[in-house]
Amino acid sequence: MLRLTLFALASLVTLPAAAAENVTTFTLDNGMEAVVIEDHRAPVVVHMLWYKAGAADEKPGVSGIAHFLEHLLFKATDKLEAGEFSAIVEANGGSDNAFTSWDYTAYFQRVAADRLGLMMEMESNRMRNIRLTEEDILTERDVILEERNQRTDSEPGSLFSEQRRSAQYMNHPYGIPIIGWRHEMEQLDREDALEFYRTFYAPNAAVLVVAGDVDPAEVEALAKKHYGPLEPTVGLPDRERPQEPPQLAERRVMFEDARVAQPYVIRTYLAPERDAGDQKEAAALTILADILGGSSATSVFGRALELGERKAVYTSAFYSGMNYDDTNFGVLIVPTPELSLEQAEAELDAVIAQFIEDGVDAAQLERVKTQIRASAIYENDNVGGLARRYGAALTSGLTVEDVQAWPGILEAVTEEDIIAAAKSVFSRKNAVTGWYQKPSAEVTQ
Repeated sequence: MLRLTLFALASLVTLPAAAAENVTTFTLDNGMEAVVIEDHRAPVVVHMLWYKAGAADEKPGVSGIAHFLEHLLFKATDKLEAGEFSAIVEANGGSDNAFTSWDYTAYFQRVAADRLGLMMEMESNRMRNIRLTEEDILTERDVILEERNQRTDSEPGSLFSEQRRSAQYMNHPYGIPIIGWRHEMEQLDREDALEFYRTFYAPNAAVLVVAGDVDPAEVEALAKKHYGPLEPTVGLPDRERPQEPPQLAERRVMFEDARVAQPYVIRTYLAPERDAGDQKEAAALTILADILGGSSATSVFGRALELGERKAVYTSAFYSGMNYDDTNFGVLIVPTPELSLEQAEAELDAVIAQFIEDGVDAAQLERVKTQIRASAIYENDNVGGLARRYGAALTSGLTVEDVQAWPGILEAVTEEDIIAAAKSVFSRKNAVTGWYQKPSAEVTQ
């Protein structure tokens, strides 16, 4: 295994995280945005098409339709039979897939660079020309229901997460699961799918990201050829979702299930996301999560609760600012068997309070920044990861400039910024606290 010396690592991370990125942008006449990321180290390309529409953009009563439609896009178009899209990608030595989030739906292929035109031809075709039969609807609806069975209904941890999230967001659609509520999924039909498709699967609601061994001028020419003729959606709705009212009381979810193997306490606080032109607080929260709950050996939680008094077998803190609307900041403790969940929660709160009082250790802050710099540089070695970074950002309300400014904003975070962010976010009135445990009669604490 290759091991970098500390000196070599320190030298490496002085490089700017965006150094490996050679990014070009353009916009087609029909409103489609495009980002081209050059990386000529291998003759491959990642072609991604991102739609600014996810589970949070669904109408009430049809939860899961964004994810359902993702599945249906692998059916027939006016030029391809069902399943033929992926078969052609595979026949050309490539791979393809898709994924849905609350804020976007994305489709991607990784192929040899000289196959880029073929990918654009097929992807542009299914943007506006899918052909759905009633049999497609019934078959694929059974598939997503079984997916919910396996990933949610049969997993107590997933059910717990779903319940906590619905408590976190009383009014915003982030509280609705991406896969959908079962009783609504069972009623999804062809017209539901086509309505979502006709509205959002349009060039003026899409971001094209191409990363790899490409020439930007050639990419733009191919995009104009294949995507340029597509008509935009007229009257595309603004992305204005219902927002959360002021939270006036602490919320708690006590989840019990006989299948629980390891009880734990988790709390998530509403927190600001990365906003275009204003990412400073999000950067402070990003570093705060690493300082509190990163490595067990060096984090505040790890040293105090795992290594110190050994009151926990695992601790964590987490935050992701890549959201269109408000996100959340979370903390978690898995206590040792002799500690009750009530005691574990009290211990976690005590460590947070002491951290805010003591402030940030300068050496730890520098260590976290070093790790973030190194991680960003290593991520640049993956063209798929680069493409995802830009696609997720642009469909979450950020700009290319925001993505490129992010490393510098992280670097500029101060100890004072971190404590200010912690004080702003850590309010019990702004949080959902969850206990995950066996039924009370079986709990031995």
